Order: sequence, then structure tokens, then C-alpha cells
Amino acid sequence: MTVYFIGAGPGDPELLTKKAERLIGECPVCLYAGSLVPAEVVACAPEGAKVMDTASMTLDDTHAEIKAAHDKGQNVARVHSGDPSLYGAIAEQIRRLRADGIDYEIIPGVPAYAAAAAALGQELTIPEIAQSIVLTRVSMKSTSMPQGETLENFARTGATLAIHLGVRNLREIERQLAPHYGADCPVAVAYRVGWPDQMLIRGTLADIREKVRDQKITRTALILVGPALGEVADFKDSALYDPDMPHVLRPKVRQ
Repeated sequence: MTVYFIGAGPGDPELLTKKAERLIGECPVCLYAGSLVPAEVVACAPEGAKVMDTASMTLDDTHAEIKAAHDKGQNVARVHSGDPSLYGAIAEQIRRLRADGIDYEIIPGVPAYAAAAAALGQELTIPEIAQSIVLTRVSMKSTSMPQGETLENFARTGATLAIHLGVRNLREIERQLAPHYGADCPVAVAYRVGWPDQMLIRGTLADIREKVRDQKITRTALILVGPALGEVADFKDSALYDPDMPHVLRPKVRQ
């Protein structure tokens, strides 16, 4: 018996990996985070499967269901939004599985920042503009952040920031980031990417809060901040395809 932690991606069922779809379709028990994963993603569960929305369940509740499946020798598809390695809350589940000697496997999924960039139609790493992405969040009512992992510290690097769980704290985000990026720094808020009601809001640190407030968005949104999000036209081509830059698969320099 194995518990499969499956990354469902941002919400579009077509962004499931082939392996994820196959495992959901094979497991007689499927536990999915219904507040973040649409039911269409787990519609491929086999006929007669026990499919449960865990949105209202506690860790004890979900683990009890897993133990019951283990006692019956039934594999479990534990379906999470995005990629399970990012804010998937699987570490505490794994700790319990190990304590009970239950096998598990992690199946990666499309992370929110990648889906948001695709929906925005752009690359996040532009030569000499931005070459690093910081995946972070703000505390608010959730677990506190480790010392040193602050927006201000990350902002000092000038990297592109992908901020989770912060759409209700845009005023504070602006306060901390504007001194480093400038008030006119481009910002994009991606709401429920991959869902039918997906919304993409572009603005700057100075005006994004008002734009988001007008749309009444209070959750399920990713905030991207950084100069790479602007209409950057004057940048150097990547050396990857430069005919004057040899590499192991293209050893000859153009004459």
C-alpha cells in the first residue's frame, strides 16, 4: 500500500501530468483539497472509489482515512494543489506516515508561479534584468516566517518575487518593497490560474492594491513582483543560441 502525494497543478485538469492522472485513476481512495483543487481534477478516479474533499477535515481526520485504507491494502491518492513541495503541508503528513510505517511517493505538479507566468505570456528570467525567482509568502494568520526570511531581505536582491498567501496584505507588501523596487515596479496578481474564473491583474506597487480591491479578490491569488514583469524590450539576447558562444553541443564558433 502506498500514499501518493499528487500535485494537481493550478486547477486546469489538462495540466495534470500523465503519471498523476494514471494514479488518480487507479487508486481506490482519493483525498483531495477541494478548496484549491477542482472536482474535475479527480473526476478520473475509478468507479466506486472513495473520493473525499478534505477542505473541512483536520490532519487527524485525513490520517485516519489513510490508516483505514492501509489496513485494507488500498493505495491512496492524496491530491494537493500546485506542486506538493511548495506550501503543500505534506511534511507533517509524511511524519505521521513514517511513524506508522506507511509507504509514500511524491508526484510533482505544475507550480503556481509557472502557471501564472504562462497565463501572463512571459518569461520570468530575462537576461540582465532578472535571473532569480524567490518563492515566499507573508505570515498574516498562518505559520510565522523564519527569522531573516523577510520581504525586505529578499527585495534587496532585486530578484523577481512570487508571493503566496499575501493578497489581503498588499498595503504592507507595498510598504516593504517600494523602497527597493520603486513605487512604479511592475506587479501582477494571478487569481485562480487555470480555473474558469481565472483573473490576471497587472499594475505597479503603487496601484495594485486598489485594482485588486476593485475586483474583490481576498484569497487564492499569487503576487508576482519585479522588473521582468514589465514591457521589457531592450534586453540582451541569451547566450544560449548565440552563434559566437560555443558550447558542448555547438563547439564551433561562427567564422
